Amino acid sequence: MKYLAITDAQAFISKALQSQRVPAADADIIANLMVKSDLVGADGHGIFRLPAYLKRIRAGGVNLTPNIRIEREQGATALINGDNALGHLVMNRAVELAIEKVKKYSVCWIGSHYGNHSGAASVYVRKLAEQGYIGIYMAVGNANHMAPWGGIDLLLSTNPIAIAVPAGDGPIVLLDIATTVAAYGKVKVAAQRGESIPDDWMIDRQGKPITDPKRAAEGSLLPIGAYKGYGLAVMIGLLAGALNNAAVGKGTIDFNVHHDLVTNTGQTIIAVDPSAFGNKEEFVSRVVTLVEDLKNSATLPGVKEIRVPGEGAARMMAERKRLGIPVAPELLEALNICAKECGIAALNL
Repeated sequence: MKYLAITDAQAFISKALQSQRVPAADADIIANLMVKSDLVGADGHGIFRLPAYLKRIRAGGVNLTPNIRIEREQGATALINGDNALGHLVMNRAVELAIEKVKKYSVCWIGSHYGNHSGAASVYVRKLAEQGYIGIYMAVGNANHMAPWGGIDLLLSTNPIAIAVPAGDGPIVLLDIATTVAAYGKVKVAAQRGESIPDDWMIDRQGKPITDPKRAAEGSLLPIGAYKGYGLAVMIGLLAGALNNAAVGKGTIDFNVHHDLVTNTGQTIIAVDPSAFGNKEEFVSRVVTLVEDLKNSATLPGVKEIRVPGEGAARMMAERKRLGIPVAPELLEALNICAKECGIAALNL
């Protein structure tokens, strides 16, 4: 495994995007947000996605000169029209607007449509928690990979949800999960590396496990918690898709296959100011107390420690800031193919 320095990763992504006519300022924002996915270990959502994004740009599937705008606004709510921009730009604007509104109203709900894939959900709620707010994010995934519980038709995506809560000087308490046992990005990473996947990730149309990620198109990802995960995916689809007049269900476009079509990706970001419910410092103190109680609680035999949501990501971030982003040989090859196609310098790791 080779390691790519954070600054080098950002520069490489930005140069590749700029070579395809993405404005420099936009390319820098996207590169920064993409690398943030890698920093927390969401390897299926960071630089790994660059080849797919470039393919979509070349196919004309995204608008490189978008008018990202507020389409509807009512008090603490707003609907953003992403104008088919690269997804990171749409969500970056959504977070900026959420911060504006939460300062004014103490709570806000920002929906968006006509966006695109925007990387790991944690990136956006973390930005809110770093400023002392609670952040909640929901999205309709960019391809349907899950069938209804007990069914075989792929009508739902991985529909992620992320929640971030500030915890003072400690790591942000942060949950970022797909509603499937594994995000589809992990399946794609395994396929690129020639690795198998666990037998509880996917099933075929007869209900039998799929362990070869290259057969992913033949089956369905399984929901977390059986029917409960399926139900959660449905509700997220309604709140991030249907509510925002965005694609959901049969209307979802598989961006892995149709690079030239508008995905109309729907996303929702919610921000809450804890001070609306009492003293903010006292709230953070209660968060810290719970974290400490969980960390210090008794463990089962063989368990070394109790982990709290967000703790692993914080450790990963510290490690990768120091070492860089791990790049497998297969990913390095894919990135250097991009470099050749874009007319930029290859990565020499």
